[in-house]
Parts: sequence; structure tokens; C-alpha cells
Amino acid sequence: MLLPEPITPELLFLETKWAALVSYDVTAELLHEVLPIDEALAPCTIREHVFKVAERLEQQLGEEQWSFIDSCPAEWSRLPIPNGPLTVGLNGGYVRAQGKPGWFEVIAGKSLLAFTRGEESEAPVSSKCFAFVQSFDQKPKRRLFEVLQSQGHQLNQQITFLSDGGNTVRELQLYLNPHAEHLLDWFHVAMRLTVLQQTANGLPDQTRDEEQDYPLRDPVVRELERLKWFLWHGNVYRALQVVQIVGMDLDTAVATSDHGAARKLLKAMEEFRTYIENNKGFIPNYGERYRQGERISTGFVESTVNQVISKRFCKRQQMQWTPRGAHLLLQIRTRVLNGDWEATLREWYPGFRAAPQPMAA
Repeated sequence: MLLPEPITPELLFLETKWAALVSYDVTAELLHEVLPIDEALAPCTIREHVFKVAERLEQQLGEEQWSFIDSCPAEWSRLPIPNGPLTVGLNGGYVRAQGKPGWFEVIAGKSLLAFTRGEESEAPVSSKCFAFVQSFDQKPKRRLFEVLQSQGHQLNQQITFLSDGGNTVRELQLYLNPHAEHLLDWFHVAMRLTVLQQTANGLPDQTRDEEQDYPLRDPVVRELERLKWFLWHGNVYRALQVVQIVGMDLDTAVATSDHGAARKLLKAMEEFRTYIENNKGFIPNYGERYRQGERISTGFVESTVNQVISKRFCKRQQMQWTPRGAHLLLQIRTRVLNGDWEATLREWYPGFRAAPQPMAA
């Protein structure tokens, strides 16, 4: 009756926490070194314990919904004053697949709370990371909603979503909050523009049609600078006009002289035009936001992708993963990094590690 499972909560906590931070082999060796046990735990046993606990977390997750706005504006006005604004950044990483060549995508993100009402002067701010395997997870929107709820999210609260503009993350952030602001990350826009500018530097100085020579590289480089300026100030209409002008010049160069660099840049410009048109509703005036001290980039998410995905699944490791194995381990790893894993075990096992009570000095 006292031990309904073949493992104590304390050992389960150590196994899952260390397995979320280091490899299964290292976890097994570490447990054997620090605990008074005769036989070392096998890495496969630790992995099965991790999967079992993570599946319990998945079962506790609520049902998926296409919208989590379940009230009307009249009810929003009666809600208490919310905490500070929430900023949510979303990005993707890749993990090597097991059993077949290639990689599969993992979506990772971080939610930052500006301040808690009544504790404006206290630091640090609340931050929560989350991650899931896009091709495996059946409840991605519910998962993100629960992260926001753990930070005191209310429907009358200001919230900003920053993403790279991909279809997966763009649909994930919709219908979570009626006051949400959805922005395209400037980092990804600038990165694409940098690639276009570098390709343009490889164009020939001039190109020739049937009648005369005319300059090619310098006009294209200047137009790309104008394109970046228009996008920085949120002028999508003029930016698309510049894309069309550059495309016409490159199309003429390809038709008359068939330059390889011009053909490559023309294809890239067509892809960039599609990218801007698909996300034109999410492009703000980046310059104005930057001067006001507001976030315009998902730099804080890049570090989250490195912390959550790369350090455990990619860097200096040759291990290959199944989508299920990576997804389940990510659910424990994010809770460990957020500092919530011990509290979760305490909810499951009431006698596990009583929470320390703060005492006055």
C-alpha cells in the first residue's frame, strides 16, 4: 500500500531530472556513483521511466481547441487588472531522425512576463520555455495555452507573439487572446535580406541586350537597400514594388545574357516576395518599436532553442531520435529548466519532499 510502484518517488525524480539534462548513459553512471546500490540501472530502464512519466503528463493535458477565447468583451471588462504584458517567441530546431536519413522539426519557444502586479520592482521576471515535436504532438495550442495560464494569463492582458512567419507557428498562436499582437520577427527578415544582398554582389557590373549595355549590379544593390529601409519602417506596399522592379531587371538579364548569379537571385527574390505577401499582416513599423524599446526580434528564443534542443539532442551527440522519444523527453526537460519539475512530483506524491517554507531573517 505504501509503495504501489516498483520505484520510489525520490529515485524517479533523480532519474527523470538527470536524464532531461544529460544522456541516459551518463545518468545511469551518475546514479550508480552517488547512490548505495549494488547494480547499476540500465539506460534503457531509465528511458522507459522517462517515457512513462512523460505520458502521464500528456494524459493530464486538457483537450485541444481551435480557439481559447470563450467569453465576450463584456466579461473581459469585469476581469481584474492583469499583470504586465506577455511576450512569446516561437522558433524551430531540427533533431536527427532515427531509422532513416534526415531530420524532423521541433518547435520551441519562451514566454516572458514583464512584471507581476504589485511586484513591479522585483526581479527577475517570470519566463517559461516549452517545446514539442511538430509532427507528433496532437495538442500544440493547448500546450502553449497552459504555459500562458501558469504565468497568470488573462483575456484582458496585452500579449505579443513573435515568430519567423512559418505556417506552423503562425497558426499555433492564433485565437489564444483577443488582444494579442502578432509580429514577424525582424531577425528572420534581415537574415533573408542579407542573403539577397550577398548574392547581388556576385552579379556582373553590366549586362547587354540586343542594342546596348546597361548597368546591373549597382542598381540592384541600391534597390535592395531601399527594400530593407521600407520593411524596417513597415511600408509593405512600397517594399513589394521594389521587389517587382528588381525582379524585372533580373528577368531581363537572364533572358538576354543568362547570368547564373542573376538566375539564382531571381529565384530568391520570387521566394522572398511570397514570404512577404504571406506575412504582410504581421509586419509592423520596426523602427518605431525599436525606438520605443519594444521587442522586434526573437533573439531570446534563439538562446532557448540552443538550451532546450541543441544542448541535449544535437551538440556533441551522435544519438538519433524518434519523434515520440524526443517529444516525451522535451516535456520533462522544459519543466526541469523552468524549475517546475519538483512541484509536479509533489502533486503526484504528497509525501515527496515537503516544500521549503520561507522564514524571516
